[in-house]
Amino acid sequence: MSYRHPDREQIRIEHVLTALGNPVRLSAVRVLNGGGAHNCGSVLTAIGITAKSTMTHHWRVLRDSGVIHQQPSGRENLLRLRREDLDARYPGLLDAVLSGAHDDERHGEAD
Repeated sequence: MSYRHPDREQIRIEHVLTALGNPVRLSAVRVLNGGGAHNCGSVLTAIGITAKSTMTHHWRVLRDSGVIHQQPSGRENLLRLRREDLDARYPGLLDAVLSGAHDDERHGEAD
């Protein structure tokens, strides 16, 4: 199985913002922001979700919007943040969203 990912030029701001506007997806992106590839299970553990099926829709939204790259690896999928592509298309956007989410969490304003 392979997944379709939009080319850098096909990434649209409205899709990125929709993907990042969900608290669960934003939490997953914060984990992936650490760099490198992560298996789905480690991301789920980090954000406190126990059911893999819960994330199937979220991975698709993140992948289709161009926020993550998802690659099958055995029985798991490896996930990687497409930071370079996002920074090229929308410089500073990812840093601003992640920083704002961190500030909201620190001040108890997260949903």
